[in-house]
Amino acid sequence: MTLTPTASTRGRTPAPVPPPGRGVRALRAVAIVSCLPYITLKILWIAGSRVGIPDGSALLDNRIAMAVANGLSVVLDAAVVVLALLLTQPWGRRVPAWLLALPMWVATGLLAPIMTGYPLQLAVTALTGSGTRPPAADGPFLHEWVFGVVYTGFIVQGLALGTLFARYAHRRWGHLWQGPLGGAAETAGAAGNPGPGDASAGRAGTARATAVAGSLLAVLPGAAHLLWASGSTTGLSADRLADRTRDFYVLEGVSAGFAVLAVAATLMLAFRRGGRLPLKAATAGAWVGSGVLGCWGGWLLLASLMPDDGTRPHTSAMVLTYAVSMVAGFLLLSSVVSVLRRRAA
Repeated sequence: MTLTPTASTRGRTPAPVPPPGRGVRALRAVAIVSCLPYITLKILWIAGSRVGIPDGSALLDNRIAMAVANGLSVVLDAAVVVLALLLTQPWGRRVPAWLLALPMWVATGLLAPIMTGYPLQLAVTALTGSGTRPPAADGPFLHEWVFGVVYTGFIVQGLALGTLFARYAHRRWGHLWQGPLGGAAETAGAAGNPGPGDASAGRAGTARATAVAGSLLAVLPGAAHLLWASGSTTGLSADRLADRTRDFYVLEGVSAGFAVLAVAATLMLAFRRGGRLPLKAATAGAWVGSGVLGCWGGWLLLASLMPDDGTRPHTSAMVLTYAVSMVAGFLLLSSVVSVLRRRAA
């Protein structure tokens, strides 16, 4: 997102940014260290190691596809290290807004379902007293300890990186989401300045149009995930039907919940409906929800398009659901950006 500087900041040299304190440096170290187990495992797998991979795992079926997917995973997790440095160094304040916001939105969308879904899966296991991953007929996918190590690392890096980003965003853009959601609309035209007012009205129209378009598209993936979470088999492949465990139902329910959050928060933000609800709460909800729709949907779409052994693990309905989810997420993000640009102007 490219935000327009206000009149009070144009032509003014930014105040020097103090070096990060001890707490910030500690969070940065936690975010970086928490990436190491995942990156190490992926590099080992690319190199041919089978640590954590049992005999008969589907990961061994296609060596090339496994190497490509693991290589992309390493790049994405390594980006967390770069973001942790950017958010805590003085030079990070000079980075263009879009160059920081877009990777953070992607990181949010990929980490949020894990940060919520994995603890819920553990809670379900504890309450039911039984495992959530019974052995498959063709052997387990990964050893159980791998999930614990990797997902715990994701949760830690998400908490650390999210805290650093919240601190950074508050200092750099906090003035854009002050006050209640239902406050008076900010238009320069109301003060007798028709030029900027017309531009602000145009941005408002863009934000609302993209919010409505994204919300309509989000109905499909939201409904699909809700149906699958409730036990419906519509649109699922034979492989996915065989692998349905408590983990599957929890994650589908989480995905449906994030779709609802994305639509509700973005519409409230675009149409300024929400009464005394803080504007920053709606902005955060739209940011996280659209990120999950766009980036988690995009990740699943990429996985569904990877070469397979001809067993068709993904149906056309599943691929369509992931594709529409990705498009809806980007449209909803566009609406959020339009709202913030209008306020910045």
